[in-house]
Amino acid sequence: MQVSSQRHKLANKLKTAWLNARARLGIRRDRDTDDRVQCNELGNRTLFSTNTVHPIALLPIVIIFAPLAAGLPALVTPLLHSAPWLALLDAPRLWPALLLSLGSATGSTVLALLLCMLITAGLYPHRRWLQLQQRLPSFLALPHVAFAIGMAFLLTPSGWLARSVALLSSSLAELVSWAPLTFPNALVHDRYALTLSITLAIKECWFLLWAVAALLPRQSIEQQLTLARTLGYPTWQIWLQVLWPQLLPRLRWPLVAVAAYSLSVVDMALILGPSTPPTLAVLIWQWLSDADPLQRQMGLAASLLLPLLLCMLGLSAALLWRGLQSFWQAPTGRRAARQHGLSQTVPPNLTMTGRPRPHRGSRPASLLFGLLASLSWLALALITLWSVAGRWFYPALWPAELTLQSWQQLDWQPFFSTVLLAVSSVIVALPLTLIWLEWGVRRLQPLLYLPLIFPALPLVTIQYHALLLANADGSISAVIWSHLLWVFPYMLLILSGPYRALDPRLLLTARTLGYRRYQACLRLLWPSLWRPIILACAVGISVSVAQYLPTLFAGAGRIATVTTEAVTLSSGGNRRVLAVQALLQCLLPWLAFSIAALTSRLGQGRVLSGSYPVFSATDRHTS
Repeated sequence: MQVSSQRHKLANKLKTAWLNARARLGIRRDRDTDDRVQCNELGNRTLFSTNTVHPIALLPIVIIFAPLAAGLPALVTPLLHSAPWLALLDAPRLWPALLLSLGSATGSTVLALLLCMLITAGLYPHRRWLQLQQRLPSFLALPHVAFAIGMAFLLTPSGWLARSVALLSSSLAELVSWAPLTFPNALVHDRYALTLSITLAIKECWFLLWAVAALLPRQSIEQQLTLARTLGYPTWQIWLQVLWPQLLPRLRWPLVAVAAYSLSVVDMALILGPSTPPTLAVLIWQWLSDADPLQRQMGLAASLLLPLLLCMLGLSAALLWRGLQSFWQAPTGRRAARQHGLSQTVPPNLTMTGRPRPHRGSRPASLLFGLLASLSWLALALITLWSVAGRWFYPALWPAELTLQSWQQLDWQPFFSTVLLAVSSVIVALPLTLIWLEWGVRRLQPLLYLPLIFPALPLVTIQYHALLLANADGSISAVIWSHLLWVFPYMLLILSGPYRALDPRLLLTARTLGYRRYQACLRLLWPSLWRPIILACAVGISVSVAQYLPTLFAGAGRIATVTTEAVTLSSGGNRRVLAVQALLQCLLPWLAFSIAALTSRLGQGRVLSGSYPVFSATDRHTS
């Protein structure tokens, strides 16, 4: 009886401590509501958040975003005069470049969306969709510049595709008396930027597929698909009339990000785009790099056109979507034409017993996915082959000899600079991301994603003027700070979902036991997020490696990376050295993702085995 009484008293004390902790943290008591639901009300704001903003939550804003205010007047003040605007309107290359950019950005965005829709509708929820999800990180880790260089090696007049056509034509000419086929010379740097648009669409298609893969489980798409197929609707009709009308509105921000990148891309446009006239982003970059003050002011004025063009594209897409909604054919119960050979009394998606037929995946969608994946792997293979090629005469498909001379004569300074910048950016961005997720205001978090959906050129210009005022341009620290504007939002995007999926009761229990807030985070919360954290670090490294304009402007041309070297060599340098730089740019993100995958498995094993210290009596804070 005495032991039972002591247990009863101890249980009452723990219950009282639990209720007091909930009362202090602002969670209401409701016996009819589950404790976890009530705790999630707290987690919807932030874990352990209060009505007041903690000063430490302002640290990411102060370090990354606040210095931009110093460079904003330098961007706006020259534009208050009429001379830059008049010179800009009189520039003969402005309007062709503007129309070219609008066409390439619209074409690449629409084509990427169509590819994504066809692949998703054809493969989901077949096992091939799971295979696609497993391969997506490899395609996403392939940098834009490296992919563009690989496509250039494939499509140039002396590229691998032209060599294949020449050999095939000569072989057929020996058998049949006809004139040899000629390969078109205008595929790269074509007048209408078609190659640039297609390359952008292929690269951005993987990003949209990643966004769709994140949305599908939330919308119960598989259940709706199974139910509609049970009713006898064909797959294409289900996606067109039921599923895509639900998914497309939720893809608006990824589509805005794709359009913003396509409008402001400079590195890929220099490699694959036309030069007379260039795209608007390249033209702005040329004006900003000019020594003439009037040319630079014209570049500043033209950089403001990019957000206006993006807003115009977004408004046009919104009006088009409303028009499609008004004319959208809702399901009326009428099925599409039945498949040939099936009984007219049995729906095409049902077996003779009335059960839904298993979805085996669309063969055209599988072929389309295979084609896009093959182009990516072929671009990488050509980069690798050129990096070890010796003598390679036209039209041979294989070099006459393989050599490591290009690797032996390589200047490794850009590679080490790239590693230093990427690792330093992640080291700075990771604590800022965790601080914001724990102490930040969730309502303001969408504002931190603005660099991802805003054209890069105006932001880079503001950064450059802020660094000029601080006399800090051309330094490693300046380039690291410029990279943070994109590394931080991407890491925040990766960690936000897993962070808020945690059960708040774990941390509430830690606070009840007397641990300080930072102790609970260091010993319980953040170790449990080990796998998402290392994935976010790998993404941050790949984002930093791919930065071209921030490195060029903030580094004042004095800090070379593998990306800047690859873009510079693409204008007519040695193909072998260019291939080495492009391959190094590919290796860094893949190395980061490989280390992340290996470390996550080891880290998961350590967490499961209990080797991470969680609580100790000496660290406890007694209040």
